[in-house]
Amino acid sequence: MDLAEVLLALFIGVTAIVSLLSNLLVLLCFVYSTEIRRQVPGIFTMNLSLCNILITILNMPSTLLGIIKNQQPFGDCVCHTISFLETFLTANTMLSMAALSIDRWIAVVFPLSYSNKMRYKDAIIMVCYSWLHSLTFSLTSLFFSWVDYNHAYASCTLHLNAESERTKFTVFTVVFHATSFMLSLLILCFTYLKVLKVARFHCKRIDVITMQTLFLLVDIHPSVKQRCLAEQKRRKQRATKKISIFIGSFIICFAPYVITRLTELLPRVGINRRWGIVSKCLTYSKAASDPFAYSLLRQQYRKALLGLANRLLRRDLFPSSGPNSSLDTENDYCLQRAS
Repeated sequence: MDLAEVLLALFIGVTAIVSLLSNLLVLLCFVYSTEIRRQVPGIFTMNLSLCNILITILNMPSTLLGIIKNQQPFGDCVCHTISFLETFLTANTMLSMAALSIDRWIAVVFPLSYSNKMRYKDAIIMVCYSWLHSLTFSLTSLFFSWVDYNHAYASCTLHLNAESERTKFTVFTVVFHATSFMLSLLILCFTYLKVLKVARFHCKRIDVITMQTLFLLVDIHPSVKQRCLAEQKRRKQRATKKISIFIGSFIICFAPYVITRLTELLPRVGINRRWGIVSKCLTYSKAASDPFAYSLLRQQYRKALLGLANRLLRRDLFPSSGPNSSLDTENDYCLQRAS
C-alpha cells in the first residue's frame, strides 16, 4: 500500500464509523418518536437510513479489505452477494432521495392538499416501487453473472467477465444508471427548484411587509433597521443554501462514479485504480452525510434525541432494580412531576 491507498483506507474507516452511528441515531429517533413515525417523510427516511447502514456494514468493509489486501477480500459466494447488494442498495438510496424531494415539493407547493396527495399508503407504495426497481437490476446482474470483484474499484461490484457479453453489459449499465441516477437527479432538480421558487416568492412577500413596516416606524433605531435588513438577506440565502446542499451533494457523491462506470464501457479504455477507489469513496460519503442533510439537523429529530438522552440518563441515575426499587420509583415519580 502506498500513501494514497493508506489515506483512502483511513477515509473509508472514518466514513463507516460516522455513517453507522448517524444512521443508527436516525432509526432510534424513528422508533422512539411517535410524531416522526406518524409523518410520511419518516417512511422515506427510515428506508434511506436502513440502506445506508447495510452499505456501511457490508460494502465499506469489503472495499477497505480490497484496498489493504490488493485482491478479492472474500470468497466468490460472499463477494457475489455483496455485489448483488451493492447494486440493490445504491439504486434504492437514490430513489429514496427522489421520493423525499417529491414529498417536500408537494408539502411546499400544495400545502392545503398535502394530506390528500401524499398519504401513508402512497409513501409505502413509493418505497415498494423503489425496492422492486432496485431488485430487478440486482437480479438481472446476478442472472448474467455480472457480480464479481472489480480490481479498478477494489470492490465487489458490477464486473464484466466475458468479453462476448459486452453489448448486453453495456445496455444494462446504461439503462441502470439512466433509471437510477439520471431519473433521481431529474426529479431532485425539478422538485427542489419548484420549492425554491415558492420559497423566494414567500420571501419577497415578507420583504415587502418588512420594508413597509420599517417605512412606517420612522422613529425606529438604525441598528434595528440594520438587523431587519440583515435577516431579510439571510432569509433569501437560507433556502438557496439548503437546495444547493441537496442537489449538490447528490451530484458530487454519485456523478464521478456513474461517469466512470459509463466511461469504462468504451473499448480499450482502462480505469485508473486510484481514481476508481476515489469515486467509490465519494459514493460512500453520501451514506455518512445523508442523516445530517435529511434528518438529524431538523428540529423534530433533535427533540427526539434530547428526549431519548434524558430518558436514558434518568434510568442510569435511578435504576429500578434491587432492594431500593420502591424508593427509586418514588424518585422517578417526583422527577416527572417536577418536569
